[in-house]
Amino acid sequence: MTSSAIDPSTTEDGKTARRSRVSGMDRALQVLDYLYETGTPAGAYAIAKAIAAPLSTVYVIIDDLVEKNMLTRQSDGSLWLGSRLYHYGLAYARSLDFISLATHEMHDLCRQVGETVQICGRDGDHMLVLAMADGPSHFQVASRVGTRVPLNWTASGRLLVGHLPETERLELFRRCARQSPTGRAEVDPQVLSAAAGEAFNERLSIQVAESDYAVACIAAPICDSAGHCVATISIVLPEQKVLADEDRYADQVRISAARIEKKMGWRER
Repeated sequence: MTSSAIDPSTTEDGKTARRSRVSGMDRALQVLDYLYETGTPAGAYAIAKAIAAPLSTVYVIIDDLVEKNMLTRQSDGSLWLGSRLYHYGLAYARSLDFISLATHEMHDLCRQVGETVQICGRDGDHMLVLAMADGPSHFQVASRVGTRVPLNWTASGRLLVGHLPETERLELFRRCARQSPTGRAEVDPQVLSAAAGEAFNERLSIQVAESDYAVACIAAPICDSAGHCVATISIVLPEQKVLADEDRYADQVRISAARIEKKMGWRER
């Protein structure tokens, strides 16, 4: 892949303009980012159109990425992320003390409450599921590791921005709030900003059937030494269980979040 270059050219008035040329590396990252952000396989034409690149260029980059197992070509010709990226992700995860500690606590909480538990983080305007422990019941949770949903759909999404100044929260929710499949997720930026700030201060956020029918989530923030919410730990369960025993689940998830912070050395802030 070629390195990026900036070529001088002369305008009509004799002044020198600077014209940037997208490098092969940048194009490859655009292809990977597009697939990651859309979360579904796509054809070369759709990718080229989405990233505004010449189709011939995209074909060359795709062939190179497929050869290196960075992409995989499916039976219908569409492209998806390759196995090499998975191995990179595993190696990166192993290097993070936080993920290791949080995952251990996640499994402990799962055993204690007998429900599905997730560790979630922020990815721009979305909440991202970083890790997950399935509960022993037959209750199925649609969101799996790697799932990205708008911040306003989830309890965790609000906590992840709750530490931000109110003006930043308002601007963020004006930009990213979306209607959820159930139609029950709040979309008003003022209401969302206030709810996010209150949930963060209470160290607890609860949502019921806002993103998925009959599914509830109880989340607590995991805050670093500066007091910023870097992730959340949440219990995902049938909504009737929350209505029947909210306090129990709320206490357990708060304790787990505090335990992660303590082990990371963040509780002394």
